[in-house]
Amino acid sequence: MNICISIIMFSVALNVKLSDLKIVVQNPASVLTGLMSQYLVLPAMSFLLVWILQPEAGFALGMLLIAACPGGNISNFFSMQSGGNVALSVGLTILATILAPIMTPLNFEFWATRLDYLEPVFSTISLSYTDIGFTVLQILVMPLILGIWFAYKFPRFNKKISTPLQYLSILILISFIAVAFYGNGSIFTQYWKHFVFLVFAQNLVALLSGYYLATFTARNSEDRKTITIETGVQNAGLALALVFTFFEPRGGLVLLVAWWGIWNILAGLIAAQVLKLRAFKTINA
Repeated sequence: MNICISIIMFSVALNVKLSDLKIVVQNPASVLTGLMSQYLVLPAMSFLLVWILQPEAGFALGMLLIAACPGGNISNFFSMQSGGNVALSVGLTILATILAPIMTPLNFEFWATRLDYLEPVFSTISLSYTDIGFTVLQILVMPLILGIWFAYKFPRFNKKISTPLQYLSILILISFIAVAFYGNGSIFTQYWKHFVFLVFAQNLVALLSGYYLATFTARNSEDRKTITIETGVQNAGLALALVFTFFEPRGGLVLLVAWWGIWNILAGLIAAQVLKLRAFKTINA
């Protein structure tokens, strides 16, 4: 699983140009808003949702883990489809990924220990702040840096392999998710009504919180779309890799995270079209 996520991150980085990093200097306010939305607002809103709904502990931990992960690798594509600021999306992907070794374990541990009923399950997890941070560094940050360097160093070869590699990595990820469901088929049959709703609710909260935070901070339409997508499309692949590496027993947690991986694609496509249509209506109005 870790190798799969590394390949996906590497393939994403092949399409990143060093010039994309200019967005950090040119539009720091939107970059800061996007990072706050992912690493501060979304974890807090997800915790509030868990506190209100009180789902089974495994599902609750899965929701908090998803909220602690950076934006998904396919968010750049959805941002482009929505008519958002693609350069901002790429910049947020890079920065959120670089921050992930620190922010992901920090957010997960902080929010997971705020609810007493999660303590019996959380205490069974072999959670090591250093190990998780190092794992995230290995499967996200290092492939990102390597991919950017490779694209810069070998531009002609990069054009030949970037697209096939992206398709291959996505197929591998879908295969891993399918195996996760197959290995937990009886639990899926018994509890699908519970975690399907939870994923939908958390994703809706993520999209709305990103949109309204960007609106509240007076971001323009393109930046608002991108921040919405970056907040609502989470890196479920990373979450699934962390589950298989550090969590035992996994139970419902793996099903919720795996379903997030599937729903991410559907939600991203839907959100992109809704945001695009909304902008079209605004122009016509």
